[in-house]
Amino acid sequence: MMQMEDRDAIISGFLAAEGWEDRFRAPLSGDASFRCYERLHDRERKAVLMNAPPDKEDVRPFWALACHLRATGFSAPEVIAGNCDAGLLLLEDFGDELYSRVVEDNPDAEELLYSAAVDLLVDLHQQPIAQNLSFAKGNRYRVPRYSEQLLLEEAQLFTTWYLPEVSVSAVAQGEKVVFTNLWRDLLCRVPATAPVLVLRDYHADNLIWLSERSGIARVGLLDFQDGVAGHPAYDLVSLLEDARRDVSPLLAGTMIERYVNGASNHGAAIDRDEFRIAYAILGAQRNTKIIGIFTRLWRRDKKPIYLELIPRVWGLLARDLEHPALTDLKSWYDNQVPAAVRATVPGSI
Repeated sequence: MMQMEDRDAIISGFLAAEGWEDRFRAPLSGDASFRCYERLHDRERKAVLMNAPPDKEDVRPFWALACHLRATGFSAPEVIAGNCDAGLLLLEDFGDELYSRVVEDNPDAEELLYSAAVDLLVDLHQQPIAQNLSFAKGNRYRVPRYSEQLLLEEAQLFTTWYLPEVSVSAVAQGEKVVFTNLWRDLLCRVPATAPVLVLRDYHADNLIWLSERSGIARVGLLDFQDGVAGHPAYDLVSLLEDARRDVSPLLAGTMIERYVNGASNHGAAIDRDEFRIAYAILGAQRNTKIIGIFTRLWRRDKKPIYLELIPRVWGLLARDLEHPALTDLKSWYDNQVPAAVRATVPGSI
């Protein structure tokens, strides 16, 4: 209790220094991390408070990348004030028009919104990726590389957290080794390309529609603190293979073509077949990782709400595994997790 009271006092002090009183605070929904958010609103001003306990989260990547994105013409929230040591940021409030909400209320707007999100990626991927970003009066932040080792470690969350929960007997170490070797070989087959800034969680619940703006500035970016230097197909996968809402294969195919054509028109040398290989491999990696993360959120972090999303993610993963480049990996998944098991959630077997 004392620790919670101390945290509240730190937050109140931070807000008071910026001219806000506690009575202006109202909770907003959090996310799968340890961060939580509050909306601040009085008659003349509005803002969002990001509360990221410093023993769990680091606000510096968000601050640095927000400054970088804004400087290059993208709609990331302005950081009005911040205290890195306290894990607190005061942010511009973009409102409530999340992509997921707008499309739910107006399904006819789906293609417009997704087209704008794809066009943003085309533009973002033309920008030189700055390895060292400056922010907040001379602070520096280095954008990490999305290395094959990091991608492999993320895929291994599947065998660490999910597979033991759905297996009737202990998972043989040999099967984990086979899984790791299959993934190591596949990741080496992702066609090489110049790295771009990968936002990593680029999907409908992390994008907000700013209809009063124009062009790609209409796409508000909310979640990018985990940004890395990686392959351009990754964020397209994040957008079109969404764990929380269904994107039709027809729309996904149209958007992939829009991206490839847009990038080509901007001078990028893209081989369609190689891009599709990268998309399938990175899609399978991301969905494998997500299944592991959602299981961990349930088992370790006591957040069972994510379990109900796993069957949808399995559907996305199964689609990725149909690519001929992933035949051996598909056989491993088919042997270890039959279709009947995929339709269930961890803890129900």
